[in-house]
Amino acid sequence: MCQKLVMIDKNSIEDLKNRLDIVDVIGNYLELKKSGANFKTTCPFHSEKTPSFVVSPSKQIYHCFGCGAGGDSIKFVMEYEKLSYPEAVEKLAQTYNFPLKYREKSQTKQKNRKILEELNLFFRRNLEKHKKAKEYLKERGVSEAIIEKFEIGYAPSNHLIIDFFKNNFYSIDELKEVGVVAFNENNEAYSRFIERITFPIFSNSNRIVGFGGRTISNHPAKYINSPSTPLFNKSKLLYGFTKAKESIYREREIIITEGYLDVLMLHQVGFTNAVATLGTALTKEHIPLLRKIDAKIILAYDGDRAGREAGFKASLLLSQKGFRGGVVLFPKGVDPADMVKNREINQLKSLFSDVKPFIEFCLEEIANRYNIKNPLEKEEALKEIKNYLKTLTPILQEEYKGFVASLLNINQNLIKTNNRKNQLEEREIKSEDMAELSIIKTLINKPNLIDTFLNILDIKAFQKHREELEILLREEFDNPLLVGISLRNDIKEYNEEELMAQIKFFLIKCYNNELKEIRAKNISFKEKIFEIRKIQNRINKLEKGELLNESFSPL
Repeated sequence: MCQKLVMIDKNSIEDLKNRLDIVDVIGNYLELKKSGANFKTTCPFHSEKTPSFVVSPSKQIYHCFGCGAGGDSIKFVMEYEKLSYPEAVEKLAQTYNFPLKYREKSQTKQKNRKILEELNLFFRRNLEKHKKAKEYLKERGVSEAIIEKFEIGYAPSNHLIIDFFKNNFYSIDELKEVGVVAFNENNEAYSRFIERITFPIFSNSNRIVGFGGRTISNHPAKYINSPSTPLFNKSKLLYGFTKAKESIYREREIIITEGYLDVLMLHQVGFTNAVATLGTALTKEHIPLLRKIDAKIILAYDGDRAGREAGFKASLLLSQKGFRGGVVLFPKGVDPADMVKNREINQLKSLFSDVKPFIEFCLEEIANRYNIKNPLEKEEALKEIKNYLKTLTPILQEEYKGFVASLLNINQNLIKTNNRKNQLEEREIKSEDMAELSIIKTLINKPNLIDTFLNILDIKAFQKHREELEILLREEFDNPLLVGISLRNDIKEYNEEELMAQIKFFLIKCYNNELKEIRAKNISFKEKIFEIRKIQNRINKLEKGELLNESFSPL
């Protein structure tokens, strides 16, 4: 349990960076193979067969030429283990036995975590004392090993919990801040979790941030969660993720269920890549986490009306965001936890291996909302389907026309989905200017030449790689665009003399472009001749080996 009430000193982080060897750091996670001066392997952040993930020992950076991921040792640990920056720094420091230095910070956040951790221990101890709670879990088929793994507990009566708060000298403001108390009409504090099985909820960096609770006293609210707090946002988290992430990354597959017990029971029989949403549907706020995982997504929902609707909304979201995977709907009244209890493991394996793809599921659900035997309703169904298809890429629109035609029993020619917006959103392949890239690479590796460069050439002269140059001038050297340029062997790096010569030729090219523009301008002959002579004079000086004192800026 982390009890530091401080921030890591920046100089200490720099000292740690100097101590780290990126080949050693990444080599602890991936098998690296020597490739010239660098090392290569397949990228852990996207699926690929041909290695495009390069680690440079001389530059102490990594870069994937397939997906663009890149950075230093700390960035790699952050991305691979899904940790925050301070957590990645502390993990590396611990791994390499490096003593970090800290400085003072607000104690509030650490105190809040301490309250939740101690309350969780209190709940866990109470589970051992409460026969009814233990019997409930046993009846549902939950093993002792799973109870221990997921730190399941029990919240007793209100007065026992309030006594626990008082005995630990927690203030009402602190308890309210972490969401474990509420207030009645007389403004009296009471515990949010009373006579409930408790499920601690952890952040993606494995810090406890809240609780879920399942009643065993027939309370009308079967399940409750902690309210939103500075630590807890249920729309961004998945229950069980920290326990499941190793399997998820290994198998490149994640099963998303609707309940805590579904997760427990699936893990119990080997489906250790199972997680659950926290009493809410899958939302846009889950997308960043799912995007980082880059895995096949299986939605395992109840087959009742609410489950189908939740599956439809989630499938719409995931298909429009380009995720792969599909939906499993369980028979009405049955869920994964029931199937595990009934030892229907092979049936579960069969269901998870034969999912309904997101797009097909959405199209069928839309069609099922209409009586397609009625021509008017069939037309409405087609309109809704076409509106959905337009949210997908042009290739997918085209691929699913036949499926829709069969679904609605219509001619495929009736399905016209050309969407200019989608076409405009297709990524443009930007042609490269090797001269610009070579100058940028040189300045990355020889930053002492940046001022010399800026004294001669204005950044507006860069036509195709101005964005990369601006990133360089902001000294964002760990930006993936710069990392990629730095590692590319096909981009030449100049010495100072070669750089100056290249800038001269670059200037001549820029001025020649200016001449073309001036000749095409609608200005008087006298003005045109004056501008042409002025630029031609500059070109002549450059060709004689003279560099201008003034910098080039497009007219």
